[in-house]
Parts: sequence; C-alpha cells; structure tokens
Amino acid sequence: TVSAGRLGPQGTGQMGRYRTPFPMFVNRFYVFVLLSGLAASGVLPVGGMKVYTSGEVEAVNGTDVRLKCTFQSSSPITPATLTVSWNFRPLGRGREESVFYYHERPYPPPEGPFRKRAIWAGDIMGRDASIIVRDVKFTFNGTFSCQVKNPPDVYGNMGEVKLTVVTTASFSEIAILAAAIGGAIVLMVVLLVIVMSIRRCRRKRREEEEEGDDEPPQRVRKDPTVW
Repeated sequence: TVSAGRLGPQGTGQMGRYRTPFPMFVNRFYVFVLLSGLAASGVLPVGGMKVYTSGEVEAVNGTDVRLKCTFQSSSPITPATLTVSWNFRPLGRGREESVFYYHERPYPPPEGPFRKRAIWAGDIMGRDASIIVRDVKFTFNGTFSCQVKNPPDVYGNMGEVKLTVVTTASFSEIAILAAAIGGAIVLMVVLLVIVMSIRRCRRKRREEEEEGDDEPPQRVRKDPTVW
C-alpha cells in the first residue's frame, strides 16, 4: 500500500518515469536507420568536392612552374559536365584574373597576362586538374585558386596555391639539385668501375686460355727396359 501511495496523481509513479525514455529511444533509432538508408542509396548527399593543392610554390623568374591541383568527388566523374576554373589574385591591389578554364577540353585565356602562358597539364579521369604557367614573371606573385565542379557535386572547398617568384633558386632547391646531380655522377662512376672490372676479368681469362693453347706438348720418356 505504501508503494501504491507513491504513485501520485499522475498514475505512473516511478515506473512511469522509466517508461518515458524508451519510445524516444526507439524514434531516434528509426530516424538513424532511415538516414543511413538514404545515404546508402545516394538520395542523401554524404560528401562534397574536395580539392587539394601544394599550398606554396617557389619559382625562378623566367622559368616554367607546375601548379598542382587534385580533387575527390562524391559523385562519379562525368567529363561532359565537369568544369575546372583557375583564377589569379595578385599580392597588391589589383583585380582578379582568369587563368584557365576546362570543360571537356582546355580553354586557355584569349587575352590578359596569362595568354599563351597557361597550359593544361591535368587528367580529369585521374582526378588531376593541374596547369603549367610558362615563363613566370614577378607580377605573377600572388594566389592561384583552383575550383572543380562535378555536377551534382558542385559544393566544396577551393584549392589555393601561393606562388612566389624569385631571382634565383633558394638554398634548399639548390641543395636538392646538387644532391641529385652528385648522386647521378656517383652512380655513373660505380657502373663504369663494374663494367671495367668485368672486362678486365674476361681479358685475363682469355689470355690464360691462349697461353695454355700455345704451350708445346711434353714428350713422354720411354723406359728402355720395356720392349
């Protein structure tokens, strides 16, 4: 009777307080299952376009530089609708310039500072939207932006590459170049030594064989006691 008196006017008491969360948990579980099913079927978008760039690039004045841009899409690659846009924003005050555009084929800029300088270097099916800028100048110091759209996947981040044009290569680049050249020279010397050693061994073996052929046959001495 004491436990019944604790039920109170609500008529549920402590048991009612434990029953209330269960229907809410079931509803949330059903919602989770429904959303998971939609995501698995492709009705509910689960991702967007992701663009990756090298971040910062240094190039010597008058040389060519590759601006790398790769991407990942939540939708299958469709060359007929996929587009790539490259733009440039200078360091100082200046308007944004169009650098390159791609839609089924490259569309280099017909005018402006990047005319005949921007070259397509990507592979759409390989998820590569890179370009090459030829004969860079100091006025190209700034930020290059790469935007890729693959409908219906048209939303996502925009990749950026900060280009710094310098007079000479930095110490790190010079060190890397010197190490590469030095390694190539050492490899060539090692290969030359191996080839010369093999030739010397073959020549020595050939001379030993020739000396063995020229040696006169030894006469067998006959025992006089034998008839």
